Amino acid sequence: MLGRLSKNIDKLNKRLEERNLQELIDILGNKREIFKRNFWAGVSRGVGIGVGVTIITAILIIILEKIVTLNIPIIGKYIAEIVQIVESSQY
Repeated sequence: MLGRLSKNIDKLNKRLEERNLQELIDILGNKREIFKRNFWAGVSRGVGIGVGVTIITAILIIILEKIVTLNIPIIGKYIAEIVQIVESSQY
């Protein structure tokens, strides 16, 4: 029974490899398809980076504003200036 299971797994693995290999050959043979996939991959990365940086920056500004409200003497002054510069550059 174990031998038969092993043979079935090997057959399944071979079929999956053949199909994936055939798809790769189709893609590599078509320059338009390569360009299209790379274009959309680049657009997706660009949008993801833009959204991610925006969210992280917003979170950092919120944290800095909270620190300013704690009135820590030395750090609060510098952070208040940074927050003021960021907020003034938005308008």
